[in-house]
Amino acid sequence: MATGDPGVLNRRTLNRSLLARQLLVERSEMTAAAAIGHLVGMQAQAPNPPYIGLWTRLAGFRVDDLAGLVTAREVVRLVLMRGTIHLVTAEDCLALRPVLRGALEQGLKGTFGRKLDGVDTAQVAAAGRELVEKETLTLGGLGSRLAERWPDRDPFALANAVRNLVPLVQVPPRGLWGESGQAVHTTAESWLGRPLAADATPDAMVARYLAAFGPATVKDIQVWSGMTRLADAVGRLRPRLRSFRDENGQELVDLLDAPLPDADTPVPVRFLPEFDNILLSHADRSRIITEERRKLVFTRNGLIKSTFLVDGFVGGLWRIEQRRKAATLVLEPFRELRARDKDALAAEGERLLSFAAADATTRDLRFG
Repeated sequence: MATGDPGVLNRRTLNRSLLARQLLVERSEMTAAAAIGHLVGMQAQAPNPPYIGLWTRLAGFRVDDLAGLVTAREVVRLVLMRGTIHLVTAEDCLALRPVLRGALEQGLKGTFGRKLDGVDTAQVAAAGRELVEKETLTLGGLGSRLAERWPDRDPFALANAVRNLVPLVQVPPRGLWGESGQAVHTTAESWLGRPLAADATPDAMVARYLAAFGPATVKDIQVWSGMTRLADAVGRLRPRLRSFRDENGQELVDLLDAPLPDADTPVPVRFLPEFDNILLSHADRSRIITEERRKLVFTRNGLIKSTFLVDGFVGGLWRIEQRRKAATLVLEPFRELRARDKDALAAEGERLLSFAAADATTRDLRFG
């Protein structure tokens, strides 16, 4: 399980724990909504990755299982953790946004501070809220409208001030499988017909992070959330937590009743979509990917490529090439694979093609 010291968790133990909590050791019978809630949302810069992320985690998942939630307003897409677009349940949208408000305000200052210097951003936020509640708008359209009132300011900076200070949700058809086009926005309160939560303390969010990503250091929690100074929240949660150390001596905290599988627990191969949170939610990512391989997955322009797991760790990249009605799954391993792993990837890859390229009349798979 761990090392010779029962208080020290090695890399493989942390890996198996992460996979179990991420529903990747075996496919879960959870509903799509329950899984999204358990995972505390899914990073969702593009519409399709969350569908792949749920397919690889849930038994019998279908595209309509998530598309139906999007159109029924039971899940929404908006800026949350790390200042990035996440797909979350309606309840989490209302609960998490107040917790993350301070971090989003700091992110706005860090990225657009100079361009917004001297501007009353509260007035910009109020004006933006009024505009998008009258008519859904793209960020470009919102920026253009705001520039009519603040003509000496960068429209993109003005629009992002609203996006960071007001909970703007992206409305359908954005978020539906295969749909393209720019995102249009309104406020969460308008879309859901309910106000944001009054409680802005991070304690419940931290506990839920541990349930989905733990055991973890305080720094891990801060990297996932984009927040700082979460040691106080961990301190308040101490009666509900147990403590370990990693192999570098860093303290790891965890929920008392959270699963901690043995390091030798067998795990299947799995395909992960672009931007999967499992690669983005720890300061030390060695429990899932080496630093050398991280450089091959994370691009300079901020994209996170689709990957596959072998023995629980990132083992290569994948992509689907489509031409007319033909679809080919291309796998690019980072090293020579054992025959049994190659066979397992081929079998799982065929299932992935049947899901992600359902309209294709011919499907193929090749190793690059």
